[in-house]
Amino acid sequence: MSDLVAYVRKNHIEVMNLKDGATAAGSAAFTTTRLLVGDFKPAEELLAKLIKEVKSSGLFSAQPALLIQPLEMTEGGLSSVEERIFLELGAGAGARHVKLHVGPKLDQQAAIALIKARA
Repeated sequence: MSDLVAYVRKNHIEVMNLKDGATAAGSAAFTTTRLLVGDFKPAEELLAKLIKEVKSSGLFSAQPALLIQPLEMTEGGLSSVEERIFLELGAGAGARHVKLHVGPKLDQQAAIALIKARA
């Protein structure tokens, strides 16, 4: 099983495997002037590709748990619609459990602690 964190910036996503520190990053045109993820399909496709690159592999490897952290366009917090976009983005990209964190960029240890607190 893999626990992953995805850092989302304008038209850019970086995914890290929290177990071994492996990372993958890529860019696609998904940001609009009003929303960090305004064009859902390119963001979902990019995230799915990056997850496949860093998740643990094996015959019986489960879908990963994913912590998504938007790092831009979060001033004043996220609306419930924006929160839903990120949760659906993670689920559509293949994560079995998706959590969202808004705030300063988490390091690997802080992300591990937050994703383990699944309540």
